[in-house]
Amino acid sequence: MTKLSVLDLAPIAQGSNAAQAFANSVSLAQTAERLGYERFWLAEHHNMKGIASAATSIVIGHVAQQTKTIRVGAGGVMLPNHAPLIIAEQFGTLASLYPDRIDLGIGRAPGTDQLTAQALRRNLSGNIDQFPRDVLEIIQYLGPDNPDARVRAVPGYGTNVPVWILGSSTYGAQLAAALGLPYAFASHFAPGELDFALDLYRRQFRPSEHLDKPYVMAGFNIFAADTTAEAKLLFTSLQQAFVNLRTGNPGQLPPPIEGYGERLDPQAAGMLANALSCSAVGDRDVVRAGLQAFIDRTQVDEVIITAQIFDHQARLKSYEIVAEVHAGLKAAA
Repeated sequence: MTKLSVLDLAPIAQGSNAAQAFANSVSLAQTAERLGYERFWLAEHHNMKGIASAATSIVIGHVAQQTKTIRVGAGGVMLPNHAPLIIAEQFGTLASLYPDRIDLGIGRAPGTDQLTAQALRRNLSGNIDQFPRDVLEIIQYLGPDNPDARVRAVPGYGTNVPVWILGSSTYGAQLAAALGLPYAFASHFAPGELDFALDLYRRQFRPSEHLDKPYVMAGFNIFAADTTAEAKLLFTSLQQAFVNLRTGNPGQLPPPIEGYGERLDPQAAGMLANALSCSAVGDRDVVRAGLQAFIDRTQVDEVIITAQIFDHQARLKSYEIVAEVHAGLKAAA
């Protein structure tokens, strides 16, 4: 049966702050662990008032320290912003502190706007065309010790932290297939090339020392509540956040607004329909049908669930409902 995981952006709700966002992330991770979710990933974003996980490795350590069994990792680290050795040292440190629990998902986008990307560049020559070489460098740093190596990641070597390739296009699919690495697709906000990318990854996959057959995870938005009306209301926070971002006015995660979707202009409504097409919003029956349809369509090994819900208790409740639905699907299968 397809596994379930959690993608957390450590959202900063309107009127709140980063400290509360981190407390909420820990609470969600502990709930996910209790409910049997496979892993808990945090994503790197910069210069965004509504996302607190910019220093991703630090937040991963904070969450891992307050959980016991769930895998914790990056979904992902945006590699153009970092020197590979630094990332290997950070995740080697995490793996040394929390053995067999740390994942490293790597993406090639900067995770921010162009001006901030310039401020983040590790040197003037850094660019995304170096991405495959940087990935291989990280894998080497985290792999077995090489007595002839003049540069080592300490901590890092010998930890064998699992490396994933993240993407929202065929580029990441091809790279993950060529390197024999697991692949995670960002269909929760960029679903356009989902089917083509998954097919390409599976067809071109080359077995490696990391993986003997393709392994795919895909992002999926689920807003679950006792009633579909309540779930649709919760969903308006994400809808507002997307519209604000795409119109150049990003901010903290806004509270839900009754009837927000009905008042959108056609252009904004069309943008949301495309960007958030991989979503299930409703009560248990709606979520069950939506999750099953997504699994049937993609045949993924794992679905990573994200839910940008303003009220933290409603967010926990949503993940509890998803776990309940998933248990029912598993029993039926």
